[in-house]
Amino acid sequence: MANADLSIPAGPMADRPLTRRAFARLAAAAAVLPPLATLGRALPNPRRVATQASTRAAWPGYDAAIVIDCLASPGPFNVPRMFDGPLTPAMVTNARASGITAVNYTLHGFANGPQAFLEAMRAIAFAERELDAHPDALLKVKTVADLRAAKVAGKLGLIFGFQDATMLEDDVSRVDLFHAIGVRILQLTYNTRNLVGDGCLERGNGGLSGFGRAVVSRMNERGILVDLSHVGVRTTADAIAASGKPVAFTHSGCRALNDVPRNKGDAEIRALAERGGVMGIYLMPFLRASGAPSTEDLLRHIEHALDVAGEDHVGIGSDLSITPLELTPEFRAVHAGFVRQRRSAGIGAPGEAEDVFNYVPELNVPRRLELIAERLAARGHGSARIAKVLGGNWMRLFGEVWR
Repeated sequence: MANADLSIPAGPMADRPLTRRAFARLAAAAAVLPPLATLGRALPNPRRVATQASTRAAWPGYDAAIVIDCLASPGPFNVPRMFDGPLTPAMVTNARASGITAVNYTLHGFANGPQAFLEAMRAIAFAERELDAHPDALLKVKTVADLRAAKVAGKLGLIFGFQDATMLEDDVSRVDLFHAIGVRILQLTYNTRNLVGDGCLERGNGGLSGFGRAVVSRMNERGILVDLSHVGVRTTADAIAASGKPVAFTHSGCRALNDVPRNKGDAEIRALAERGGVMGIYLMPFLRASGAPSTEDLLRHIEHALDVAGEDHVGIGSDLSITPLELTPEFRAVHAGFVRQRRSAGIGAPGEAEDVFNYVPELNVPRRLELIAERLAARGHGSARIAKVLGGNWMRLFGEVWR
C-alpha cells in the first residue's frame, strides 16, 4: 500500500555478493526481528518505543542476525503527505531500537500524474535531509557492504525504492539517473496501468509493454531490483521471463489463502522462485477476507509461501512504519479519509476499508520481526530457515542483483 497524496561485518569479503551456498553456511548463526505501524504528521507524536515491545520470550540470535523488512519506513507510512515533516525523536528511537538492519524505503507517490518525476525528486531530497540529520541512526544503503556496515554500526539502513515507474515517464535513461541517486528497488506498476504495463487492478490484464521490456533490461544492467508486488498477473509473468536477474514481490500475500488482487497465485510464486527471486509477506488486511489480520494469518501466509517457493525464497515486507500504530480518534478519521481518497483515485484495492487498519494488532511494536521469529520457532521452524526469512534471503537476492 502507500500514499496516494505525496506532495512533495565489513572485511575482505564485504563487497562480494552473498551466494546461496555462502548464505547457507552463515544462516545457522543468525535469527530475526520485526517493526510495525503508521502515523501522520498531523497526528500525535508516537510515544511507544521498542523497550516496551513485549513480554514474550525473545528469539535467541535476533540481535546477531541481519534483519531486512523489504517495505517499511522509519516515519509515517500509509497516510497522506508522508514527507511533510521531519522524523520525530520517537520515530528515530524506534528505528534504532527495532533491531532492523535495513528497510526498502518508498520514496514516490503512486498512480499516473503530471508531477511524478518532481514528487520523486522531492521525496529523495527529504530522505537525504533525514540521513544528514540523523547520521548516528540512519545509513543510506546502495551495496551489500552497506548492509553489513549498518548492522555493525547498529543503524537502520535505508534502501531507496519506488512503488511505481511513473516517474520515468517515457524516458528509459531515467533508470540511470535514479540509480546514480541511489535507488535500488523499483516496482513496475502500482495497481493501475502505466507505460510499463498493467497493475493488479486493471481488468484488461495486459502484459509488459515494449517500453516496459526496455525498462526491465536497463534495470538489470544498472543493478536495480525489479519489484512486482502491485503488478498484474500477465505483466508479472512477462517481467519474470524478461528479466535476466531474479525479481521480487517485496510485499504481498498468497492468493490461495485469500483471493484478492493484491495477493499472488501459486503459479506466480513458483515462477518467481524458479528464477531465484524472493517473496516478502506483508502484515496487511489482505491476509484475510475481512477484519484485522492476526499473527496466525501472517504465519499461514509465510508457511504457504515456504511450501510453494521453498525456504530460500521467502522474506518479510511488512508495508508499515516501524513506529507502532495508535488508534486515536484523530488517526481513525485520517485513515478513513485516506481510504476514501484512494478509492476515488482508482488505486484502492479490495480489502481496504475505513474501519480496518494496516497492522497486525499483536505485532504492533517496533521489534515485531523478533516476535515473528519467536512464533516461527514455536511452530517448529529451525534457526537457519528463520534467519533466511527474516533477512538472509533478501541479502542473497540483493547480492545477485546489485552487483
